[in-house]
Amino acid sequence: MSTQQGPLELYTRAASSSSAVVIGRYSTSFGAAARLLGSGVRSQVRDIYALVRVADEIVDGAAAAAGLSIEEQLARLDEFEAETDRAVATGFSTNLVVHAFAVTARATGIGRDLTAPFFASMRRDLDDSPFDAAEVEVYIHGSAEVVGLMCLRAFLAGHPVRDDELRLLEEGATHLGAAFQKVNFLRDLSADWTSLGRNYFPAVDPAHMTEREKNVILDDIDADLAIAARALTRLPRSSRGAVAAAHGLFHRLSTKLRGTPASELLNSRIRVPDTEKLTIAVKAAVTGGGRP
Repeated sequence: MSTQQGPLELYTRAASSSSAVVIGRYSTSFGAAARLLGSGVRSQVRDIYALVRVADEIVDGAAAAAGLSIEEQLARLDEFEAETDRAVATGFSTNLVVHAFAVTARATGIGRDLTAPFFASMRRDLDDSPFDAAEVEVYIHGSAEVVGLMCLRAFLAGHPVRDDELRLLEEGATHLGAAFQKVNFLRDLSADWTSLGRNYFPAVDPAHMTEREKNVILDDIDADLAIAARALTRLPRSSRGAVAAAHGLFHRLSTKLRGTPASELLNSRIRVPDTEKLTIAVKAAVTGGGRP
């Protein structure tokens, strides 16, 4: 055992390293943007991402592939949420991803006001009843907007802001999270509809989406991105470039989706080539989220 660290510090470092592995395996885009964060906040954002990713795999991927029934997935999700709550309260978990998140949550002020809506949205994914418009709004809040607010807590740790600035930043974080989710709804239309039987656009028949319907959705996304952009320059320098890179990537995805016929969205997943992602990231790093 290292003589330079106490047992809890060493354990926490190992836990945080496990979060970095999760983001590295699951998200090249988010991982690339996270590398633009300052070192301290980068670790905290990875901790947030890892918890969110594992919860998503319980309801949307690995658990089902392992043969767990819907009831078993729901039970595992409930256990995961309960362990998260205990860890945030006590500062320790035997689950490394949960432990890393709990340490970050305690350091940045992330509490049940953000984790409870998140787990509620994950739980909704195990309910096969159709969404209505109001339920979609609640779902997006829990699955995406609160994740943006969690990251904002990490961005602002050690950077006090006035109440009016905080409101602007929280508005930007929620709209950016919403934009990310809605873009991914369109990108994942085929998998969600044909494989999982989910439709996050209740006013639209995914099998017969029209160009007008697609563009109405994209207009809404672009409005979210515009609101988020107004808050970018108010972020601390340690996070501004990374958030600008993520914003730029999803703005580009929105543009590509607008140029893709609606009929093709059930047959392909739109992506941005790695070279283009690198260009977006470099521009964000150079400009720091502001204008060149």
